[in-house]
Amino acid sequence: MGKRDVRVKRVYEPPEKDDGTRVLVDRLWPRGISKEAEPWDVWAKDAAPSAELRKWYGHDPAKYDEFERRYLDELTAADAVGDLRDLVERGPVTLLTATRDVELSQAPILARFLERPT
Repeated sequence: MGKRDVRVKRVYEPPEKDDGTRVLVDRLWPRGISKEAEPWDVWAKDAAPSAELRKWYGHDPAKYDEFERRYLDELTAADAVGDLRDLVERGPVTLLTATRDVELSQAPILARFLERPT
């Protein structure tokens, strides 16, 4: 098995040909994107943090480490992650989020999780 190629971008960035499968990993529909535009291939809302965790975190940098720990606990129990792992096995995957500061979002945590060997 080769290296897993999982990338992270804002959903508002234009698609690039090397993005591979584009996966929205937010639980909520991104503001300003019409249902017709839908610039992703898959919406994996079950792989997004729970509403309770998202609200608790509130993108507070001081809570990021604890957010990561709690989110990883949720991912371990999520059925949707198996589908994402299958996508990653087939080729590049770009995880998309509407969050302004992508580095403080769930997307890089999920990317690292998916890049791990199973």
